[in-house]
Amino acid sequence: QVQLVESGGDLVQPGGSLRLSCAASGSIRLYVMGWYRQAPGKQRELVADITSGGPTIYADSVKGRFTASRDNAKNTLYLQMNSLKPEDTAVYYCKATHWFNSYWGQGTQVTVSS
Repeated sequence: QVQLVESGGDLVQPGGSLRLSCAASGSIRLYVMGWYRQAPGKQRELVADITSGGPTIYADSVKGRFTASRDNAKNTLYLQMNSLKPEDTAVYYCKATHWFNSYWGQGTQVTVSS
């Protein structure tokens, strides 16, 4: 079992940037790590899925603007978000999956507004 804690959410103006972090309580080496988000009144949706040594999958809405990365040595997942838009406003969650087990963090709020 792994516990996840997200951080880095904030209020930012359109066009701005933020970097989210997700710190795990243990090794994430064997986990598929992912970033998800949930806007008010909407379902939670995938932002990016990143495996160890494999390709990163991005939602079409964030391709070219967001970059997910992982540091297995630090047990940390990152999401660099550039060119932010108001529609990126949501609670962002990280998820760790290994076989049939999945674990979620508590989320961090990102608000994009002028």
